[in-house]
Amino acid sequence: MENNATTAASKKATSAVRTAVFPVAGMGTRFLPATKATAKEMMPVVDKPLIQYAVEEALEAGCDRLVFISGRGKRAIADHFDVAFELEHELERLGKGQLLNEVRNIVPQGISTVFLRQPYPLGLGHAVLMARDVVGDSPFAVLLADDLILARKPVLAQMIEQYDRYHTAILAIQRVPDEETNKYGIVQCKSWENQIHQVSGIVEKPIPFDAPSNLGVVGRYILPAKTFAYLDALPTGSGGEIQLTDGIANLLHEQQVIGYEFDGRRFDCGDKLGYLQATIEVGLRHAGVGKSFSEYLHHLATNGICSYISDKQPLSPFSARSEETRAA
Repeated sequence: MENNATTAASKKATSAVRTAVFPVAGMGTRFLPATKATAKEMMPVVDKPLIQYAVEEALEAGCDRLVFISGRGKRAIADHFDVAFELEHELERLGKGQLLNEVRNIVPQGISTVFLRQPYPLGLGHAVLMARDVVGDSPFAVLLADDLILARKPVLAQMIEQYDRYHTAILAIQRVPDEETNKYGIVQCKSWENQIHQVSGIVEKPIPFDAPSNLGVVGRYILPAKTFAYLDALPTGSGGEIQLTDGIANLLHEQQVIGYEFDGRRFDCGDKLGYLQATIEVGLRHAGVGKSFSEYLHHLATNGICSYISDKQPLSPFSARSEETRAA
C-alpha cells in the first residue's frame, strides 16, 4: 500500500464522507504476549504500524477528520500521530530530509485528529457510538486497522464512489470459506449490480449451517449518522457488549444497506498467519527492501524452505542454553 498522504490530503474532498472513525481500543489477545504493553494497532508491517496504513487509506479517500477511539495502554497511538519536535529537530540536524518529510507527513497539514477513550471494553458498537458528538449529522467511515487491504485504488475510496452514487450505508464484503462464517458478520443479500449486493439481513458470526451466505463483512463501513440512534437503543449482548452488527441490522428496517465486493487483497492482521502474510506481501512491494527481500525468499525456496520446518517442538532460549551447558 504505497500512498502519498500529502498529495491525497491536499485534494478537495468531493464527498460528504469527511470523517473516519478508527476503533482502536481492543486488547489484542490473539497476539499476547506481544500486545501486553503495546497496542496491537502499533505492530509494524515492514516500517509502518498497522494503524498508519488505515489512516493513509482514509486520507487518500478524502477524509480530513480522523477520530480514534482508544483504550487503556494505547497512548502510543496518539503519540504516533502527534508532532515529535525533538525527533524532527534531530533528523533536520543530521540532514536526513527524506525521513524528516515522512515523519512530518504522517498527519499532513489541514487534517484534524480527535482522540476519545473508551473506558470499558463494551464492544465495537459502543466504540463507534462514542464518536457521535464529533461526527454530528454527517455520514462517516469506520476503518478497522486489523484489516490491511492492498488495492490499486484504496478500498475506502472505492466505497465512497459508491456512496456518492447511492447515498446509503455501504459495507465492505468479501466471500469467505464456508467453514469460517463464524468469524464474520454474514450478510443475507441479493446481487444487484456488478460487485453490489442489496442487503436484507446481517448475522453476527453464524455457524456454517445457519449462515445466510458466504459473504462476510470486513473492516470498512460507510454509515449514516442515524446509526448512532440505533446503537444507543441497543441492549447489551453477550459479554455485556454492544455490537455494530446489531445496529446495522436495525438500520435495515429504515433504509437500504449495500454490500460492496471490493477490489483488493485483504489480510487479517489480527491473526498471526494473516499478519505474516501481510508482512511478506508489503515487504515485496517496498521500494527500499522489496528487491533484496524477493531475492532472499527466492533463495530460501530454492534451497528448500521445508528444511526450516520441524515437527519437533522448538527449544526455548532457556532450554537451548541448558543443552549447551550440558554439552560443555
